[in-house]
Amino acid sequence: MDALEHIQTARDFLVRSEQEFDAGERLQASEKLWGAVAHAILAVAQQRGWQFGSHHDLLQAARNISAELADTSVYDRFRRTRRLHANYYQGFLEDPELAELRTNAHIFVHRILSVVE
Repeated sequence: MDALEHIQTARDFLVRSEQEFDAGERLQASEKLWGAVAHAILAVAQQRGWQFGSHHDLLQAARNISAELADTSVYDRFRRTRRLHANYYQGFLEDPELAELRTNAHIFVHRILSVVE
């Protein structure tokens, strides 16, 4: 996939996550949100020529973007949204935290996509 495809995938996953939440499919919705976050990071990493083949590479890319923007909230939001991926496997998130992470993921993806567009 190229950067534009990652951007579109991130957008698509945001929409699909909302459809999953509306259908009561919280695990699938969590994974779609995580997918949106990951693909947004992948778009920037690919555009900048950074490594992006592992979870560690995504973490490093989030640090790099945060430093580039001089905005620590970018890295903090990324770290926080990783719980969505874990929730897919374990289903441990309760409504208040899941709602916060849902909002957090949307803010993060829109912020990251503004860097590449």
